[in-house]
Amino acid sequence: MGIVVNQTIKNIIITCLGFGIGAMNTLFLFTNFMDKEYYGLITYLMTASNLVWPLMAFGMHNTLVKFFSSYKSREQQERFLTMMLVLPVVVSLVLGGVGVALYNLILEMFSVRNTIVKPYIWTIFIIAYTLSYFEIFFAWSKVKLKSVFGNLMKELFLRICISVLLLLFYFSLLTIRQFVFSLVGAYVIRVLLIGIYALKLHPIKLRFSLPDNYINVLKYSVLILIAGSVATILIDLDKAMIERYLPIENVAKYSICAYIASVIIIPSRAMHQITYPLTAKLLNEGAKEQLKELYKKSSINLLIISGLLMVLIVCNVHQLFTIIPDEYELYIWVVVLIGTAKLFDNMLGNNNSILYNSNHYRVVLYVGLIMVILSILFNMICIPIYGITGAAIATGIAVFCYNCIKLWIVYSKFGLFPFSHQTIVTLLIIIGFVFGCYFWEFSFHPFVNIALKSILIGFLYIVVIYMSSVSNDINALIKKTLKGA
Repeated sequence: MGIVVNQTIKNIIITCLGFGIGAMNTLFLFTNFMDKEYYGLITYLMTASNLVWPLMAFGMHNTLVKFFSSYKSREQQERFLTMMLVLPVVVSLVLGGVGVALYNLILEMFSVRNTIVKPYIWTIFIIAYTLSYFEIFFAWSKVKLKSVFGNLMKELFLRICISVLLLLFYFSLLTIRQFVFSLVGAYVIRVLLIGIYALKLHPIKLRFSLPDNYINVLKYSVLILIAGSVATILIDLDKAMIERYLPIENVAKYSICAYIASVIIIPSRAMHQITYPLTAKLLNEGAKEQLKELYKKSSINLLIISGLLMVLIVCNVHQLFTIIPDEYELYIWVVVLIGTAKLFDNMLGNNNSILYNSNHYRVVLYVGLIMVILSILFNMICIPIYGITGAAIATGIAVFCYNCIKLWIVYSKFGLFPFSHQTIVTLLIIIGFVFGCYFWEFSFHPFVNIALKSILIGFLYIVVIYMSSVSNDINALIKKTLKGA
């Protein structure tokens, strides 16, 4: 078995385990072991850190992967890697200086009802700093074709630490203040471990002189900085904006519903690992017909798979919330709107791969910046009017507009369009299953209800998809599975 296949299988297992532990923490441990105000506090600190760290990293984690192999001599590699390590420090010092100078102003931004956040604002900077260097060292290990340990630290380590801390908090062995400090400590330990690992893989001697081609390196880093910031803001802005307008416990309530809906993105993460390099190859070869076929196939296949997840989530979410404490009420429209946004993302297939591997990448970044501004405005308008659901409305509108523009760019520049009559048929099947199974309940224990309902829906969904012949790939996979059985 080759190194790529071997590490891919291990990474898939690690990612699934990480998601399982994350679901346990989000849906059960936090909700049962911690007051919703404290849960909201922890969620907000982690969300705010996610918004800040791309600025600190300055795109170095992606730049390292793109340019490292272009430097052949050891000296040039060391100059390049030194630059990767030093530049984020400089950026962090500048941001930190601004933060210190404006600290009192930042504190005043938090409303009286959310004074619980104020003593811990400084931890956002520390967590963001560790996140930025974790991604850099993770990229460092990737260029040496060693990704398993980094993925283990990214997907499992922190979630396991949070589980342990929640248990300690539940048994009154930690106060909330000690919990926050311990969480920050877990981030610090994680970045130290990945840093030691990366430096063992590829030790360097610090060389404080610029490498060859540094101008292009910096230009690319700025573009990636914008791209990373846009992607992160569109994902996490809603949680940060909720804190601005509503009591902090609403962040926790929203996060639970959004986390449940985010399950829909799992298929796209797996498929993009394959389609991204394949798309780049087809673009370089000018194989337009093959690219068109890949575009349509990736779109319909992701829609079918993620559509099943959408149906299962919406139709089982009421039973799931009977297990969660009553103070965390279900906001069904948050689940539906965020789930629909994720479903639309999947419908685009390898759209992002086409754009990011072409010369039109910069256009997407500029559009993304406009979408961030609009997303902020949508949140400012919708949250005060519609509360928690308003944040989902704002996110849904921003994602819909952003995806429509990306669709238009690919169509206008490449003459490619991912949708067909199979797309319409599949959407009708998904909508039919949602409305047909939403009110369908059993009188058993919630876990039994969810399992039984999921099995029945899954079986019927697969039968209908197969009979509709909307995807040759899916039908071939079903036939192969049946023959193997």
